[in-house]
Amino acid sequence: MSDDGHEHNGHEHVPSRQRRRFPGISSRAYEHPADRSALVALRKLSGFDTVFKALSGLLPERSLRLLFLSDSVRVSDQQFAHLNDMLRDACYILDLEKVPPMYVNQDPQPNAMCIGLDEPIIVVTTGLVELLDEEEMRAVIGHEVGHALSGHAVYRTILLFLTNLAIRVAWIPLGTLAIMAIVTALREWFRKSELSADRAGLLVGQDLKASMRGLMKIAGGNHLHEMNVDAFLKQADEYEAGGDLRDSVLKILNLLPRSHPFTTIRAAELKKWSETRDYQRIMDGHYPRRSEDKDTSVSDSFRESAASYAGNVKSSKDPLMKLVSDIAGGAGGLGGRVRRGFDGFTSPAPGEDRPQDEPPTDTPPRTED
Repeated sequence: MSDDGHEHNGHEHVPSRQRRRFPGISSRAYEHPADRSALVALRKLSGFDTVFKALSGLLPERSLRLLFLSDSVRVSDQQFAHLNDMLRDACYILDLEKVPPMYVNQDPQPNAMCIGLDEPIIVVTTGLVELLDEEEMRAVIGHEVGHALSGHAVYRTILLFLTNLAIRVAWIPLGTLAIMAIVTALREWFRKSELSADRAGLLVGQDLKASMRGLMKIAGGNHLHEMNVDAFLKQADEYEAGGDLRDSVLKILNLLPRSHPFTTIRAAELKKWSETRDYQRIMDGHYPRRSEDKDTSVSDSFRESAASYAGNVKSSKDPLMKLVSDIAGGAGGLGGRVRRGFDGFTSPAPGEDRPQDEPPTDTPPRTED
């Protein structure tokens, strides 16, 4: 029994320093609106669990588990004990009753993932273990435990399976297109889920600087003395606002094949969330409970997601998002910007007016026969 009156759910270790714990916390507390709306809708579907259980016979989950058991190191009190303590801490803080197995896999590429259909397993690479210090690693493990609590492991496993399948059937013209369409949709969801898991990592580590350092190291390696958090975050702002419409298209094309958002964007999003009232309320103990998940409204979740997207579009500095906002708002100068071509979608000069030869927005333009 802990001093807060709660049992430790079998966890023998408590955090190495005083950290807040969140008994019964629902993943809805930290999930990105776009991520959350999809998950709430899926959880409400009748027979959803049954369908995915049936898929377990087709997906290579047992093969994956055997592979990691035979060719990786399972974290325990005897192996990578410091990682085992961090894993127990993360599960204790987020009140995840069953500690998922975790493996260290020999791979110089820094990476971590949470996969599995029946039960989640966490895998971290040696490249990541060697790159991060204790507090940075704590945030990463919290990130993966957040994936487990949200139920992301199921979709991540399907994404891995379909990605491999797409490679195997690349010689089938229509088969590849159909599979890649699903893979692209899953990747778009998974990128949003990474933003959710970053928030979970912050709730576990409760050290924003450590989370920032970890993301910087993933982007630039173990050279913190050569990096600066403010300058790193400024890159995200420059990335979003820079260029013209051509650059916006290139950003989309660069992002499509990725399963993770760009690292500077993740850092900026996490810092932004850490400064919100929502984050402070969680830290003060006011958050949704898992016991309330069954009463969650799908329509309310979708409305929140739509409002979040609308707000992001409206506040975005990206030229393409400005175009979308202008179309939605019926901006008077839109026609002139279209006529000027790509260069017309850079930030307009202060006081930009509608060109003289452009018809008013409420008068349909004349068309020639």
